Amino acid sequence: MSDHFQIAVIGSGPGGYVAALKAAQLGASVAVIEKHHLGGTCLNYGCIPSKALLSSAELLHQLQHSGDWGVSVSNVAFDWAKIQGRKDKVLAANRSGIASLFKGRKVTLFQGLAKLEAPNKIAITSEKAAAQTITADKIIIATGTTPVRIPGWPDDPAMVCTSDEAVHWQTLPKKLLIIGGGVIGCEFACMMQAFGVEVTIVELMPGLLPGLDKDLGDTLAGIFKKRGISIHLQVKVNDLQVANGIAKAILSNGSTIEADRVLISVGRKPNAKSLGLESVGIATSPKGFISVDKTLRTSVKDHYCIGDANGLCLLAHAASAHGVVAVENALGHQKDFIAPIPGAVYTFPEIGGVGLTEQEAAEKQIPISIGKFPLARLGKAMATNHTDGFVKMIRHRETGELLGAHMLGHNATECIAAASALLQQNVSMDDVAETVFAHPTISEAIKEAAEDALSAGLHLPPRKVIRVPALV
Repeated sequence: MSDHFQIAVIGSGPGGYVAALKAAQLGASVAVIEKHHLGGTCLNYGCIPSKALLSSAELLHQLQHSGDWGVSVSNVAFDWAKIQGRKDKVLAANRSGIASLFKGRKVTLFQGLAKLEAPNKIAITSEKAAAQTITADKIIIATGTTPVRIPGWPDDPAMVCTSDEAVHWQTLPKKLLIIGGGVIGCEFACMMQAFGVEVTIVELMPGLLPGLDKDLGDTLAGIFKKRGISIHLQVKVNDLQVANGIAKAILSNGSTIEADRVLISVGRKPNAKSLGLESVGIATSPKGFISVDKTLRTSVKDHYCIGDANGLCLLAHAASAHGVVAVENALGHQKDFIAPIPGAVYTFPEIGGVGLTEQEAAEKQIPISIGKFPLARLGKAMATNHTDGFVKMIRHRETGELLGAHMLGHNATECIAAASALLQQNVSMDDVAETVFAHPTISEAIKEAAEDALSAGLHLPPRKVIRVPALV
């Protein structure tokens, strides 16, 4: 006889473990099936390890430029083994934290590979335990994604790597070729350059960070070039060869790049091939992502899919938000997932964005006005020597509605939360401009850019004179 649960969650990443905790909080009996470490890709190969490494890299970068603050620091050095060791401790602490939360909420954890045998029925296999089967009233799939590799290219993970390997490198390369200038590629470029690695980025699209507002990628490219990072845009890698410990990339512009390690960062693919979707009849997109409706339900009753696996938004915080909505619907509530999802890039300076980009507005032929405020004019930025960057606010020219906010600068990933909250409330740009932000802060630039979108900025050269009628 199999164990039965009200909710079974396949995967324990930021979507899966949050879904499990939410279901348990609402009183359901919950099972989680996880084939690897608790925390999924985000905790073990993505968000957390990369940010731990980037934290060390940013500190090193500031120490190397401490003279800009009037501080003299000599003999600046780093110990890569200790940096990796600190990162591993962070991961272990987070895994332990999830296990503790499961225990506190009485969530049952099964370690093994899950496969759907039939609707509401999951087979679990493991090398360390006997096979078993569980059933559940509702099943939530949270199996995530894995990095894409290029078919036909060398696949030795010691030389040609994805982010899965790169966050756990035991040694640093001298020369690193990064294929793909998206979020992962840019974060690793920023990190590795600080550690003294010679970095080259090759990106097929016209700018870095395709998908984000164009001004963000263009500004970051300028910063990277000043640091000595080589960038090739609108260029394809026609061939990649590895011989005698050297990788050689043949580019579409006729040039050749040699490196002792290559990072492939060209996207991610759904991790659901072994899940047995066909045995249940769950529909997928042509790229293999699981199709869902606004409630995050799949094409099969009582089966939901959250996070990267559904392809809606490949971000950890989106997965967590999906998890809460899916559980509420699975337990009888009615809720659509409609929240705006902010994006964050942990380069230094950081990048945050939420809502409509300028290029998306143009594609949709939405009339907009744009406000922009350079951090170089901001008191806090000048005082702390973090003057690179800007805030860009996008307003519907006819309705006045706040449509998007985009930011590059110190602590941008924290500041963008304010814009996300405002966008969630469907506020007008006037509402943003009238909001009082603490001074001196970097987040003040959000208000300044909002005022500029209304041609009412006080700390920028005037666009035009706004005449306010006198009260009589």
